[in-house]
Parts: sequence; C-alpha cells; structure tokens
Amino acid sequence: MATLPNPLPSLASSGLDLPPGSLVDATLDGPWHEPLLWYADGPAAPRDWTALRTAGRRLGLLPVLVNGGSRGQWPEEWDLCPDSTTYPGDHDADEVLAGYWTEYADDELGEADGDGDGTERSAGSWPGLAPTPEEAGEDPDEAAAGLAGVITADPDSWLGGARMALVPARRSADIPAAIGWSGPVNHENDVARLCAVLRSWEDRYDARVVVLGFDTMIVSVGRPPTTPEEARALAAEHYAFCPDNIDQSPPYDLDVYAEKHVLDQEVWSFWWD
Repeated sequence: MATLPNPLPSLASSGLDLPPGSLVDATLDGPWHEPLLWYADGPAAPRDWTALRTAGRRLGLLPVLVNGGSRGQWPEEWDLCPDSTTYPGDHDADEVLAGYWTEYADDELGEADGDGDGTERSAGSWPGLAPTPEEAGEDPDEAAAGLAGVITADPDSWLGGARMALVPARRSADIPAAIGWSGPVNHENDVARLCAVLRSWEDRYDARVVVLGFDTMIVSVGRPPTTPEEARALAAEHYAFCPDNIDQSPPYDLDVYAEKHVLDQEVWSFWWD
C-alpha cells in the first residue's frame, strides 16, 4: 500500500499529550518494519476523541476507538496484514460492490426473499450506487466526535472500555487499510477494496470510521438517507459490503434492514463472521 511518512516512530517527541499507551507493529507474519498504530492502555474518556483528533491531525494521525470485545482481543491479536493490503484509491467503489453483489446476492437474497411457494426469486443485477441525499446533514467530524462521546460515556455498554487509538491516515476511510486490518478476511482479503467503498460513503453520506474491533466496525453518518427509496438503494450497498449484516441477522430481509438500520440512521454497524 502506498503510504505517506509515518509519524508514529517519533510519537514520543511529537509534543502530543497522550495517556500511557502502546505502539503496535504485530502482524500475522511477524513484526512490521514500523508501528501501525498507537493505542491507549486504558478506556477512553468522552473528550479524548476531539482532543486527539485536533492534536493528531497536524501530524497526519487520525483517531479511532479500538474495542477488545468479549474475548479481550486488542490490536496485537488482530492478525493485521499490511503486506497484503493495497491502496484504496486504486479501487472503484461501484466496481467493488458490483463484484460482491454478483457473488453473494442471488445465492442469499434471492432465496431469502422468496415468496414462500418453494420458488426462488433472483436478487437481480447490481443496481448501482445509491444517490447522494439532497439534504445537508450534521458536520461529519462533529457527528463522529458525538458518537465517540456517547460510546465512551457508558462503561457498561457492550463497547464499554473502548480505547483511543491513533493511525497514520489522511482520511477516515483509509484507517482500516493503513493498519492492514483483517476483520473482513472471510469476505475480503484486501481491506483496501472495502476502504474504497468507505471513501465513497465519506463523500456521499459524510461517514467516518469511529470504532474497530477484531471483526467489527462502527461508522458515524452525518448525512443518512431520509427516504425509503434512498435507504433501500443504500441497503444493497451495505449487503454487498457486509453480507453477514443480513444473512446472519433475523429476519434476513433487505427491506427490513433498510427500514431499521439505514433510514435516518446516524450510526452504521458491521460484523463479519
């Protein structure tokens, strides 16, 4: 993956006021030649996101919350694969999603959306990218900070204990690729292809990557779809991006998913089996 200079090796002398933390260079194939991210040793506080985003951005570092999950799998155990990660800008979001749709949609959605009479209905050809909502939304960076604040303010939630991390990236969508994140490995071996989709969502929906876990991602949305038609069109993108969101979540129906998880929703969650 093409990268800009990595400021993490000189983080100690950067002047950033950081809590105790660790630099991570552990990958599936052994130590990487430079750190991939820094993350704190303890849970984040509600104000940490804004403070680190403001201070880190001048160095080329962006914040993300990392979550160890129920198994306590922190970034050293994420099987990071930077060596097999390409550059998000080398991929086209529409082409990436069309490929996934062709591979997964007819097998799963066609059967799931059947009429109950023993016949199967085709999911159809790839419908293309959903249109950009016309209405302006919340400032995307404020939306991300707000979501991070909500998450870190509730230590008893399922994301309780999430920690602040800093990643060398110029845009939020590139964060997974910058660390060689392998969360979607059973769906896609090169996370940069998914980051190309995240870039498109940044542009159309003011999306920001806020949380990463071993195989989970949570995204803030500054400009979500506001009509059922827009939501249904975007739900097709979500399915191609992460089929497990529908295939493994009752009632296994794309229209229901669009209504409950996409329409007017300012938070999108993804999980890959």
